[in-house]
Amino acid sequence: MSNRNSHQNKQAARERLRAERERQAKKDRVRRQLFVGGAVVAVLAIAGGIGYAVTNMNTDDVNQKWRAAAQKQSLVKPAHTSGPQGTTVIIGDKKAKNTLHVYEDMRCPVCATFEKYTGPTVLMDIKDGTYKAQFTMGTFLDDNKQMPGAGSKNALSALGAALNVSPQAFLDYKTALYSPKNHPDETDDAFASDQKLIDVAQQVKELKGNTAFEKAVKKGTYDRWALAMSKTFNDTKDITGTPSFKLNGKKLEVEQGKPPMTPDQFTPLVQQGLKK
Repeated sequence: MSNRNSHQNKQAARERLRAERERQAKKDRVRRQLFVGGAVVAVLAIAGGIGYAVTNMNTDDVNQKWRAAAQKQSLVKPAHTSGPQGTTVIIGDKKAKNTLHVYEDMRCPVCATFEKYTGPTVLMDIKDGTYKAQFTMGTFLDDNKQMPGAGSKNALSALGAALNVSPQAFLDYKTALYSPKNHPDETDDAFASDQKLIDVAQQVKELKGNTAFEKAVKKGTYDRWALAMSKTFNDTKDITGTPSFKLNGKKLEVEQGKPPMTPDQFTPLVQQGLKK
């Protein structure tokens, strides 16, 4: 009995000691986690503050640039435009009886989807003389309070520089900007970067290595024109979103407020609206 009780007492003591060590180790782990977690939170808070400051600084710089364009910059109209401020952009056979009016915003993800699926159809119709195309570009996504920026305006200014090269360069560059590999997420203001726009332009035959184009993008030669074009878009009362289309002045809609997105939706509407 005596020996067995002694062994049991020792075993119980060892179990109590082991349990106490486990409790202490757990406390130490929790203490370390709290310390590390607090440090991470502090670092993230500092980084967040820096990020917020940088974002604000960049936003201020961008806003200052576009305020200067609106107030001080003289209007330079790209070649191949018409109208008092050069905001009428018509591409295609001038003799074509029909006119497709296209309304887009360069940051618009739905526009990018339309261009992916139906853009080639539009380009082919322009080439075949089915219609000439008029383009009115908006920049309203830059003014969205949840994701403000300057990508729409900056990309539109770069499109002006491409249009100054040729109508084909304008079409090819717009296609490249909207392509899945180049078009950013709606919340990503990547087109606010001149270098991003120049990099994409290297995929366009007429713009690759084109120093005059690149200079115009960096200098913002067509910034004031982009603002004028944006105002033209805003002044079009019956256009409330992008993409939108009118054929010979009549809206193309699959149903109320919904534009055609695929060739199967787009082509029948065009065929119905063509002047014979």
